[in-house]
Amino acid sequence: MIRSLRALSALLAYPSTDLQQHIGEIRTALAGERLLPTAALAALEPLLSSLEQGDLFDLQADYTDLFDRSRKLSLHLFEHVHGDSRERGAAMVDLGQTYLDHGFIISVSELPDYLPLFLEFLACRPFSEARAFLGEPAHVLAALHQRLSDRTSVYAGVFTALLALAEAKPDREALKALLQSGPDPSETDTDEDWREPPVTFGRPDHEAGGPTGLIAKIRAGRRSVAARS
Repeated sequence: MIRSLRALSALLAYPSTDLQQHIGEIRTALAGERLLPTAALAALEPLLSSLEQGDLFDLQADYTDLFDRSRKLSLHLFEHVHGDSRERGAAMVDLGQTYLDHGFIISVSELPDYLPLFLEFLACRPFSEARAFLGEPAHVLAALHQRLSDRTSVYAGVFTALLALAEAKPDREALKALLQSGPDPSETDTDEDWREPPVTFGRPDHEAGGPTGLIAKIRAGRRSVAARS
């Protein structure tokens, strides 16, 4: 178990009393595993302190304003990679199949590309494999980091840490295309038309038509983003 990835997954979850009560343990796990450089640990401290000391209702409202009301800050990876294209559904099925192929069964009502869920999966993989997987969407992580930093959000620290763990340089053209595409990141978007119903992959014998691989899907998404820019 890669505790740092599991801790970062927890920090990206909707704030709760349980999360607040375990911030000390999360801080200890991040420091104790020694996978993150000092600068990345320091970048996480404002979020840790905020979650530890803040009013829960305020924390939840801030979280909703950030991640639930703008596509540009969505925590669903394929929202940034494929948008509303038909490739998104196929990529979602393939990622769910990838989880199943590795014995990881989704038991919550959440889409497979939800970043905290993806990090939970990676936390269960060997570190070299997890790092390689994490590096593939580095341009998405970097775009989210930039957008959150522009808002002076304490959540930017999570993406500082993820990029440090990935040790991958984001594709510059793909990152540029992401940052330049679509509406302003401050624009709220609560239109139910783009909210997809959650799905659960609960059976190990689920047949999804055969995986083509997360890496291939994300690389294809890079090309499609660049083509749209």
